[in-house]
Amino acid sequence: RCVARFAPAICRCERCALPVPAGVPVCGACLREPPPLERCLTALPYAWPWAQVIARFKFYAEPGLAAALGPLLRAAPGVAQALAQADLVIPLPLSAERLAERGYNPAQLLAQSLMHSLAQHAAPPPPRVRLDVLLRTRHTPPQHALPRAQRLRNVRGAYAVDPLRAADLAHQRVVLVDDVMTTGASLYDAARAVRGARAAHITGLTLARTPQQPASTT
Repeated sequence: RCVARFAPAICRCERCALPVPAGVPVCGACLREPPPLERCLTALPYAWPWAQVIARFKFYAEPGLAAALGPLLRAAPGVAQALAQADLVIPLPLSAERLAERGYNPAQLLAQSLMHSLAQHAAPPPPRVRLDVLLRTRHTPPQHALPRAQRLRNVRGAYAVDPLRAADLAHQRVVLVDDVMTTGASLYDAARAVRGARAAHITGLTLARTPQQPASTT
């Protein structure tokens, strides 16, 4: 009942997951400046009650919530199909400092819960979750504490593909997983790095999306 009431299916832009009117596949901002993703899918609006639940998951040491949040993401429109077509699933990594501070990576736990949920509902084996391909190259201030303009600068160039693993991405369909998408800065920067390794198709999956404008892709 909670999901039906607070997470109804709504029309979203195929490229940035912002709400759009019915019958509009891509928003005007993405038509003018296409993001480095072919698809972007999300499960929840970043609003009450989900914002509080996600805050507990990310910041207040409740990693067990991933077991409930992963199936919510799997059930979102388009997600099961995107995963069925994917070769690799890559959660966005944290910096070493942030990982030491939190003790776990929410995106990684979400991706693993998502794959577990998928395996219980699909006959083909789910795609592999790869933790050794995408690198977080530098530590940055938390995105949630910054205004939009600083968010865009904050993570620019913060992700890179491990040169020893770059060949694993060539001609592959890749799904990037993150917990919350606000400006899209983190997801887009990671996508650009994966695109540079010649991935054939990139889909972004996020648990929640805030109702803000997408990040510039330049």
